[in-house]
This record gives sequence, structure tokens and C-alpha cells, in this order.
Amino acid sequence: MSVLIIYQSLEGQTLKIARFARDVADKAGEEVTMFDTADKTAPVSFDGVDRVILAAPVHERRHPKEFEFLLTTSADDLAARKTLLISVSLSAAFEEGLGEARDYLNELEMRTGFRPEVEVLAAGAVRTGRYDYFATQVVRHVVLRDRDYDPGEGEHEFTDWAALEVALRDFLSADPEAGARSGHLEGLGPARNG
Repeated sequence: MSVLIIYQSLEGQTLKIARFARDVADKAGEEVTMFDTADKTAPVSFDGVDRVILAAPVHERRHPKEFEFLLTTSADDLAARKTLLISVSLSAAFEEGLGEARDYLNELEMRTGFRPEVEVLAAGAVRTGRYDYFATQVVRHVVLRDRDYDPGEGEHEFTDWAALEVALRDFLSADPEAGARSGHLEGLGPARNG
């Protein structure tokens, strides 16, 4: 089986997630190709691809425009394959933010007309070393408002890698001939104890 991973990363966490997905697929014995939608000079090929894993971050309430454009222009190719979309946001890191994270995914689907078979809301990371003063204030007072994390504490990764691995393995092992779109949704925030 051949897996195509289409991604776009802005601060590095989605690239880390895409590479993690590649590693999970490699361990499952799949042939994997990666494509970065930010590379506007390279064409994407769906030839021989059975499954597609898509991953993109949410910034300023939406996914990158290049990523959305690819979803729109590749609708027929994507519809002919089993698809999993990983929407990466800080909102998904908190129980009370999952509704907001879901709204970002709904808006992406409305703008592109694309609805994947499997949807995953994955928690992102705070990369304080990459933020200027304004970005730090937006993260502190808008994105992380009233949540149990202060970006002044430094960089922090919220992604629950174990849960993401389970979702990826389930997707890769599912029957490729299953025709019904499940609309399956998972919130993959940080692992919680107790």
C-alpha cells in the first residue's frame, strides 16, 4: 500500500506530526511519500496512492491558504482514496477548546468542499522562542485565555503522541474498500492522568 502525507507547517509542530505519521506508516510496512503544500513549485502526484494523510496547523482561526487550495483543487483525487485529516491547534489541547478546534475544521470543510473519512483534532505546541511580543500576547490572552498554561513558562508541546499513533495505526489498518465515510473525530490533546 502507498501512503501520501500532505502537510504544511508554520512553526514546526505540524512538520513533526507529519514525520511521526511517516514513521508510523514506515513501521507498518507502507510506502510513504511526503508533500509540503508550501512548496509551490513541486506538483503533487496521487499516482499509485491508496491512502492520504493530511496535516495542517490552525493560525489566526484558519488553516494555511496553500493547504486549503490543494484540498480544493485535488478534490477528485482525494475522493478516490481513503483520507485522514489532522487539524493541529492549541485549542485542541484543552477540553473546553475542542468545540473551537472543531469549528476550525468545519470552516475548512465549508471553504474547500472536502470532507475526509477520518478527522483528528490534534493539540499543537507553544513555541515561545519564535514569537515576537505581539504574538506572545495573542497566544497568552486570546489562544490560551483562562486555560491552565502560561506561555511565560517557555515552550511546551501538547501533542499526545500515543493517542496520535493509535489513530494513525487504526487508519492504516482499516479496510481500504470500506466505502462509507465515517466522519470519525478524535480530540488528541495532552495525555491526562487520573
